[in-house]
Amino acid sequence: MDRVVRYSEAFKIQVVRELEEGKHRSCWAAREAYGIGGAETVQRWVREYGKAHLVRKVVRVETVDERSELKRLKARVAQLEKALVDAHLDLRLEKAWLELACKAGGIDEVETFKKKHGGQLRTVRPRQGRQRRK
Repeated sequence: MDRVVRYSEAFKIQVVRELEEGKHRSCWAAREAYGIGGAETVQRWVREYGKAHLVRKVVRVETVDERSELKRLKARVAQLEKALVDAHLDLRLEKAWLELACKAGGIDEVETFKKKHGGQLRTVRPRQGRQRRK
């Protein structure tokens, strides 16, 4: 029958401290040094009592200027996002207007019209026939 061994809090903290100080190269080595049973017992102690949980945390120290700069930059991003939305709406309106204008002018293919005219419309038609050179 397997014996259940209970370890004191002080012993667990001592083993974890020795691991953190580098006395043991791994949890397995600490387990072997003290004859601790269980494959993950020491690892569980490290998670529970160790300072390893502090390693993954990022502590950010900001000055008042940095916070105001961050606030200003976030406002600028919001402004630029709004401008982008407006630009997309303008582009859609322009495309819709061009399609309606082509339809009213009897032009079937908008893309062909845009390629032929380079995307620009002329308000005055050029004269028919030859022009004089001076």
